[in-house]
Amino acid sequence: MLDVTNIKGFQWDKGNITKNGDKHKVAVGEAEQVFFNEPIILGNDFFHTVAKEERYFILGTTDEGKILFIAFTIRKDLVRVISARDMSKKERKTYEKEIKKDSKI
Repeated sequence: MLDVTNIKGFQWDKGNITKNGDKHKVAVGEAEQVFFNEPIILGNDFFHTVAKEERYFILGTTDEGKILFIAFTIRKDLVRVISARDMSKKERKTYEKEIKKDSKI
C-alpha cells in the first residue's frame, strides 16, 4: 500500500488547478490539506491506472471539514493531483463507516 508519509510536496498541472477550482469548487490548498488530516482512506484506483503510472485515491477532510475524493499519482516524491471533488454519496458512506469502525478499536 502507498505510504503518504514520504511525500515532499505537490506537483500541479495548470489544467487541473483550473478544472478542480472551476468545475468542482475545490481549491489547491483544500486538496493538499486532505493528505495531512486524519482520518484518511487510501486506495489503488485500478480502473484508471495506466501501464506507465499507477493511480490512487484518497478520501479525507480539509481543515474546514469539507470531505473530498482525490484521484492522484506519485511522481518521485511528489503528489500529482488528477482530480479533486466532493465525495459522492457512496464514497461518503464508505468513509463514515470506516471512521466509525476505526474509532471502536
